[in-house]
Formats: sequence, structure tokens, C-alpha cells
Amino acid sequence: MRVEIWSDIACPWCYIGKARFEKGLESFAHRDDVEVVHRSFELDPGRAKGDVAPVVDMLAAKLGRSREEALAMEEQVASHARSEGLGYRVGDRDHGSTFDIHRLLHLAGKHGRQDELLSLAYRANFAEERSVYDTGTLVELAVEAGLDEAESRAVLADAQAYAEEVRADEREAAELGATGVPFFVLDRRYGVSGGQPAEVFTQALEQAWQGRAITPLGGDAGGAADGRGAACDTEGSCEIPQAGGHS
Repeated sequence: MRVEIWSDIACPWCYIGKARFEKGLESFAHRDDVEVVHRSFELDPGRAKGDVAPVVDMLAAKLGRSREEALAMEEQVASHARSEGLGYRVGDRDHGSTFDIHRLLHLAGKHGRQDELLSLAYRANFAEERSVYDTGTLVELAVEAGLDEAESRAVLADAQAYAEEVRADEREAAELGATGVPFFVLDRRYGVSGGQPAEVFTQALEQAWQGRAITPLGGDAGGAADGRGAACDTEGSCEIPQAGGHS
């Protein structure tokens, strides 16, 4: 069974959702028969490559909030990340175009190192003092993930390398009805939206394995039967679960 995950490195709920999905997968009896493929989705597709700004300032401007409100939003997301055992820096992260990262992830996919690179990029972006919007850092991450340095540099130097693959993923996400990420497609038949709890992913995997529908693709891709998980959309909003909802 194949699970495809549309996500963006700039999305905190994608970072959290990946960890939760992996926990859910670990509890799935047929986990060794699951192939995971990561797909591209840019939350800020029109952003110029060199336009890098502090994430709190970006959120405040895009959502029309004060800097203090934007910082409080970051603190709330950070608490969810830390509850999953993930590192999360608040207030001093950058935000920029993720197009180059997605292109490099397609190169990594070619060599079977996609998950390794994505995990390293998430950690660099959210937990470490390393900017994923710097070409040198991206090359370092690629090498850490097991990719060839010269090939990685060549891809980043050629703006057309894997560009169509990124765009194709994004067109497909739109066709499937995904308006935010993370977005999970199970066996090309069912969809789960948002950073759901681990147990919801386990249930989704079991239902997909048994052939029982969760959310038919092409309809309302809103999530599993338990409701929509927290997600980020292209308007800059990253939903925070309310009391009584999923965390």
C-alpha cells in the first residue's frame, strides 16, 4: 500500500504531522508493506527566492495580527511539537521560498533518500540554528542525507531541474481537493487531512488496508472520520486545535 504525503518544509503542522504519522504507522500491523512517498506543496508559491524574513513578522503581516499575537501563535504550535518530542525554536526562525527544497527532495526521491532529507530539513528549520533558505545549508543537508554533493549543487544551480515535478505535485494536490497541508493520500483511494493524532493514522491505515472508505478522493477531502486535523494553508493560517479537539 502506498501513502503519499503532500507537505511543505515551512509548515509546522507538517513537521508535527510527520512525527504523528510515523508513530501511527509503527502501530500498524502491515507497516512493512507500506511505501511512503513525499509530495510537494508550497504554502507561499509566489515568494521570490531571495525574499527571506523572520517567520513572526511574516505571520503578523499576512494575517493582520500584532507581532505579539503572532508570537503567541508560534508558542502554541511549539507546545504541540514539544509534546511529540520535537525541538521547536520560537521567534527566531526565517521564512522564505521552499521551491529549491522541494526540487532537492525530488532528487532525493530518485536516490531513495527522500525521507532522510525531509527529516533533516524539518529539524534544521524548526529546531536548529540553520536556515533552509541558504543554498550552502541545503547542500550540507543533502550530503547528510546521503546524496552526492556535486549532483546536489548542480540541481540547485539549475532552476529548471525538477521544477516540473514540483509543479506536477502541486497541480495534483489541487485536483484532489487539498487546500492545506499536511495532506495524506492512502492507496490513491482515501484522504486524511491535517496533523491528526497517531491513533487516527493507525485507524486510517487499517481502514484503507481493509478497503473501507475514510474520505473518497474527489469529494470533501476534509479528513478522517474523527474530524479535521490541524493544518496550514496558503493564506498563512496554521490552525490551532481548540480545547476538546485533537492535539
